[in-house]
Amino acid sequence: MTLTAAASPPDPAPRTAADPAAVVREWNAIATDTIKTSLGPRPSGQAAIWEGFVSVAVYNAVVGIEGGYALYKWNEHGPATASSAAAAATAAHDVLVAYFPAFQQQLDTAYADSLAALPAGQATDQGVDYGRRAAARIIELREGDGRFANLPFTASPAPGVWRPTPPAFQPFIDTWLATLRPLLLASPQQFRPGGPRALSSAAYAKDFLELKSMGAKTGSGRSPQQTETALFFSGNLVAQVQAAVRDHAARHQLGVAETARLFAAVNASATDAVVTAWDAKFHYGSWRPITAIRLADTDGNPATTADPAWEPLLVTPPHPDYIAGHTTVAAAVARALTDALGTSHIDLNVPSEVTGTTRFYDSADALNRDMVDARVWGGVHSRTADVDGCRAGARVAAWALDHYFQPVGDDNTQRSPSARTAQDGRVEPLCDEDTD
Repeated sequence: MTLTAAASPPDPAPRTAADPAAVVREWNAIATDTIKTSLGPRPSGQAAIWEGFVSVAVYNAVVGIEGGYALYKWNEHGPATASSAAAAATAAHDVLVAYFPAFQQQLDTAYADSLAALPAGQATDQGVDYGRRAAARIIELREGDGRFANLPFTASPAPGVWRPTPPAFQPFIDTWLATLRPLLLASPQQFRPGGPRALSSAAYAKDFLELKSMGAKTGSGRSPQQTETALFFSGNLVAQVQAAVRDHAARHQLGVAETARLFAAVNASATDAVVTAWDAKFHYGSWRPITAIRLADTDGNPATTADPAWEPLLVTPPHPDYIAGHTTVAAAVARALTDALGTSHIDLNVPSEVTGTTRFYDSADALNRDMVDARVWGGVHSRTADVDGCRAGARVAAWALDHYFQPVGDDNTQRSPSARTAQDGRVEPLCDEDTD
């Protein structure tokens, strides 16, 4: 995933003191801007991690007061009289300050503005206190989770094995994501897919030939629309998702608990999708298309031919091909949305700063297919890496939404997973027209 700035259309419904749901949206936008500014154009999935941390803290701060959903790894409910808007702003502010202390002044200013819009009194004070405890709980839970661990990628260059790619020849970025303790899953490898195709196989040659033609920077077989699709999804996917979810929540006038839940479901699933993708990248260490095509004379496959001058449409990110981070995260987001909303109609307006356009997606399958195609047409991922990533991401989110963020009964307990079924009875998404 490439982390350049993505478009964030203004909220359709400006926040007022009477609209606590808009406080959740507002602080999601503040979090996204903070994370984006801090990381810059970093070609990694790291942004999803921080969005996940903020979102689960806000979720606990809100549902611990409003009720309706099971808390995330916490049993401490807030006073029913507390302001959930104050709690949400406080939780988001405190988590962001903890992880991005260089931005404290800006965050403090935004936080003061949020509180100034709320009525002074006991409800706001109680909300602030509970929001602080919600943030502290998440920060405590994430201690010793493996962030920034030194995890060198030591595989020697060989046919099929990843190595730094042109033009910058950067080392494998943020390898620690491969062993980061997930937010929801039991382990990073819980949904590790089966691995890339053997270099000698017909399936590998099929991927190779498609990439060589359709992913080339010049002389490709792409149509203008296909090129636009590749460019549309070449920017900051995490920021694109945040803008789309904010827009959805505002247009559908979701309440504060429903809004907080939607962001938590989407972003916690995206966090664990990144961990799942990086686990596979580090474990399998498969070479990127630019390497595979330039060194095809070493792969032992008679159906492939080397082109030492081949270049992809997009710059190749500095981490292995299998599995694709973009498709893993997009499928997790799409699945989380369908399960959280209880419908296959995700109703998303997704913006792209790269193309300056917005695309409407009514179904998860349409989003997944475009994402798979985009990374092939961009020349940065094999179709196998895309499709297997898509399927892994959907499995991550289906499991996550079966175990977390569920409605609670009158006894304030969440039903066991065995008592629930997935929204549409299907975990596997339609990631590709060719489902073989």
